[in-house]
Amino acid sequence: MNIIPPHFHYSHARQLSVVLALILSLMSFSAHAEKLTDNTIRAFITTLEKVQAMESEFEELVDQQNTRASDLSRILSSSIAEFEGEEVYDRLENLVQDNGFSDISEWAATGDRIYGAWIALEISNQSPKFREEMENMLAEVEKNPHITAEQKALMRDSVKTSLSQMQQATEIPSADIEAIKPHLQALRTATDYEED
Repeated sequence: MNIIPPHFHYSHARQLSVVLALILSLMSFSAHAEKLTDNTIRAFITTLEKVQAMESEFEELVDQQNTRASDLSRILSSSIAEFEGEEVYDRLENLVQDNGFSDISEWAATGDRIYGAWIALEISNQSPKFREEMENMLAEVEKNPHITAEQKALMRDSVKTSLSQMQQATEIPSADIEAIKPHLQALRTATDYEED
């Protein structure tokens, strides 16, 4: 069954795909067009500190935000989405609104940008040969007969995630990275992050 009308020629389809691509790119641009201000970053950090202070209620959320890092563009919002409909979600909604955010979505999107910029900054501070070192390590693991197939798969996934993050880090807006630099210590404190 043909779902494309007979008068809808290839040129129309091509024009439509160009328009759709333009709309999507503008939506993506507008999501990052608003500058991360010091006030917004401070409000986000304040909210994080309050989440940490209520750790017994938000413990799972805090743990997930520290471990789910495969997609830098949704590092926080992907964890938050899983809590929708739960009592903890409503508590968090009230908390973020008390700290100047319109809702959880806005707070999580801000957090995605802050965490993405923070991780990009940390990755940029790694050795320039870090990617090569990881690939060499993976090759050694693959050749090692004393490591089980399951262990190799876990290590392979870990290295792939790290390499993917390195690639994503190059796509983080430099303005976001610059915006979070003065707030790094506060972010580390709020998340109990310890540098190696």
